[in-house]
Amino acid sequence: MIKYSIIVPLYNEELVIEETYKRLTAVMEQTKEAYELVFVNDGSRDGTEKLAKQIIAQDSRVCLINFSRNFGHQTAISAGMDNARGQAVVVID
Repeated sequence: MIKYSIIVPLYNEELVIEETYKRLTAVMEQTKEAYELVFVNDGSRDGTEKLAKQIIAQDSRVCLINFSRNFGHQTAISAGMDNARGQAVVVID
């Protein structure tokens, strides 16, 4: 059972997505609880989607919701929350 779902809205984040993943993973592993990272790509026009898919291929605790165009920050958060499986949801902004 997943204890925490971390929602991470993404928009043109290719320069920081890998570091964001590393830092969130380091913090969450310290909790010793089951967790998931829910990346929500809000229509990025850079390499964000490609990098997110590379992370997902290496870590089954990460999932991706991928929008075909930009719907806005709140819609991205709502989509992440709708798809979260954890007992508690945390939004990273």
